[in-house]
Parts: sequence; C-alpha cells; structure tokens
Amino acid sequence: MLRRQLLQQSVLAGGLALAAPRISRGAPPITLRFAHYVPTDHPANVAAEQFAKQVAERTHGAVKIAIFPNNQLGDPPQEAAQIRSGVIDMGLPTQGQLDKYEKAFAAIPLPFVFADSAHVFRVLDGPAYDWLAPLAEKQGFVMLRNWDYGFRNVTNSVRPVMVPDDLKGLKIRTPPEVQIEGCFNALGAIVTPISFAELYLALSQHVVDAEENPIAVIYFNKYYEVQKYLALTRHVYNNMIHVVAVSTWQKLTPEMQQIMREESTSAGNLMRKLIADQEADQLQQIKGHGMQVTEPDRALFRARMEPAWKRVADYAGADNVKKFTNMVDAMRKA
Repeated sequence: MLRRQLLQQSVLAGGLALAAPRISRGAPPITLRFAHYVPTDHPANVAAEQFAKQVAERTHGAVKIAIFPNNQLGDPPQEAAQIRSGVIDMGLPTQGQLDKYEKAFAAIPLPFVFADSAHVFRVLDGPAYDWLAPLAEKQGFVMLRNWDYGFRNVTNSVRPVMVPDDLKGLKIRTPPEVQIEGCFNALGAIVTPISFAELYLALSQHVVDAEENPIAVIYFNKYYEVQKYLALTRHVYNNMIHVVAVSTWQKLTPEMQQIMREESTSAGNLMRKLIADQEADQLQQIKGHGMQVTEPDRALFRARMEPAWKRVADYAGADNVKKFTNMVDAMRKA
C-alpha cells in the first residue's frame, strides 16, 4: 500500500508538467466510448463530462471521450460485458457487475458492513484497491479509480418501514446481485428481478411494491412520483468503479494512461463531493414531493443478516469475505 501511495504522490506531483502525448503527424485522434447507466444530470455523468473534457485538453485532442449515458449501450450487466470484450472502452460498473467475472468483488457490498462514507473510502481507496485491481485486470478491466454511488435505501408504495418486519411480504425489485437479494430475502421481502431501465414503469404499474437505490438515483429517476415511502436503511454500499477495457488500455501511451488515471481521480473526487453536497437537498425535495421518510434503527436490520452474509460467503468465497471484513475492521477507527 505504501508503494502505491508514493507512486500516486509522484504521479500527482508531476502531472501538471506532463507534456502532451506525442502522436504521429496527421494521425487521427483516439476516440473512446464511455458508457454508463445514469441520467445526464446525475453526479456520475457530471464527473464523466469533466473527465472527458480534461483528458481531451491535456492530450491536446489526441484522446477524445464520447459519453453514452442512461443505458444507451445496454443495461449495467450488458455494459460490463461489452467493456470486458472491448466493444465499449470504459464505464462505471459496480462490484455487483464485476463479481460475475471475479468473485472477490462480491465481498464488498456485504449488508450493513460499513459505518459511514469516510469508513468506506478508507477501505476502498486503500487495502481493497491493492487487493482488487490486479484481480480485475486479469479479467479484462483496468481499475482507474473508485468513484461513488452511495448507500442504498428502500422505497415502497405500501407502508412506512421502521422495523424489519415492515418489509415482510413486499415485492421488491433489486439488481441481480446476491448481496442485495440475500439482504431482502433475510428480511422477508419477495425479491423480483426487473431491468433497471424498466423499473420506473414497473413501479408505476405496481408490478412490484418496492425498490432500493442510493438517494441520488431515487431522486434523479423521480421514483417519488410512483412511491410513497422512503426508509433510510443504508443497507448496502456499492460504488461505481471507473474501469477501462484492457484491450483499450494497451493501445494508449504511458503518458495517456497517466493522464487518464489522474483525471479519473479528480472526477471521482468531484462525484463524491456532489453526492455528499446534494443528498440533504435531494431528501428535502423528495419530502416536498410527498414521500414520507423514515430513519429505522439499522442495528435491528443488521441483526437479521446472518443468512445474507452466509449466502455472500458461499458465492464470493469464505476466504474473500474474511479478508475483506478484516480490512473493514482494521480501517474502522483509522
């Protein structure tokens, strides 16, 4: 970890003086396809736009980034598969998409494992990055930086949620991720698979009663129009991870690669700030649209998570879960 920190410090110190990458006279610019699944006004897209602008400027146009937001090139699992194959050059998969290729990622979204965002960032930017980045590269993904997404919370159209039994029997849409499915199975909800792109319609037609997502996703997708209740359960944290296809990465010069790493860090920091700054205001606006917001005692929910944690360990591997929870415990009071 110390070697990586020293390298990052060296990179950041020298980044501003870095000359534009040399390209052959008359060579066309490299245009990279950057796909993700959130709306254009979401902080992730704002960060992606900053990344694209800065990379173009710092490479003097040698590298251009074309952004495809809002599921234009497929839903999240499809985007991840296309990045791995090199059809898409880069994107923002979460651990839930990457664990289909490398099971170690499945340990990160353990239900109710993190204390707060500061705790998350200490773990994911430190020992977890050192552990996961080499594993991801073997599967076709170069990890540039952990961006954000946020703690996930529950909305529904049936009743307010204050205790675990309030979720019993509710039909809830979750992504096809064992950690989140296991969490709600343990709480007695009925997990129903629905594509993210079809979720608003499914909620409006009462195909499902409930869904769960970070506050920003709930706000920007206007789920308050089709849901009555929001419970701040903060049951799982996962984040968007800025990744590049290995096949794309190998086409770039070392100077281009360095610029992209630096600008991904800068963009990721911007996204984190925007998520934090906007969440309180988004909650107020959600309330203004008529949603009833509750703050359940998370300890009551965590007490029911033993089956979910076992299910994650069965999927991710008990050794991976133990390695990760040791990191979490070590960084809890750092």
